[in-house]
Amino acid sequence: MSFHLNTVRSKVLVSAALLGTAAAASGLGTFGSFTSATSASASISSGTVSIALGAPGTAANRFNVAATGLVPGDTVQRAVTLTNAAGNQALSSIVLTTTATTSSKLDTDPTLGLQLKIDSCSTAWTETGTAPAYVYSCSGTTKSVLASRAVIGSNLALSNLSALAPNNTDNLVATLTFPAAADNTFQNQSSVVSFTFTGTQRAATNQ
Repeated sequence: MSFHLNTVRSKVLVSAALLGTAAAASGLGTFGSFTSATSASASISSGTVSIALGAPGTAANRFNVAATGLVPGDTVQRAVTLTNAAGNQALSSIVLTTTATTSSKLDTDPTLGLQLKIDSCSTAWTETGTAPAYVYSCSGTTKSVLASRAVIGSNLALSNLSALAPNNTDNLVATLTFPAAADNTFQNQSSVVSFTFTGTQRAATNQ
């Protein structure tokens, strides 16, 4: 009798062990998963666009030098350098906006008021004349940047500019002409014209 009881107890213990193994295997199938991870990094930085005029009052920027006592037929010439030096990206365009911060018939009459044109020189302009009556000559190649038109305008397209590319400078001369046909109603008029050059980034590309 003792031997039989021991045999039965052994069978029961084995069955319990098998049930425990089955439960453990079932738990692995329900909650376990295979995983794998990897990583990489990329450096991304933005570019800069920048245009600048020469220092006011110097040969690189005469735009702030006033002209007075004009009569019909007179011209006024002022030089300025336009530089793309601080930026590292090309520009798609540079436009000019002229506004009158002090206005008169000199800037409001599109036909008999002041007429503006801008030219560039491949070398620095040679400046002569007694201030403020500056005169400029070009020993290199002259190109038209803005054809003659009324002095006031918005987003005027400029052509033949080297400053569209980084590290380039344009030597510009603006010529203001007081038409010879202007009549007596233009006497004792005064205007202050502001010039704003705006550069726009190059077209977006896949980087």
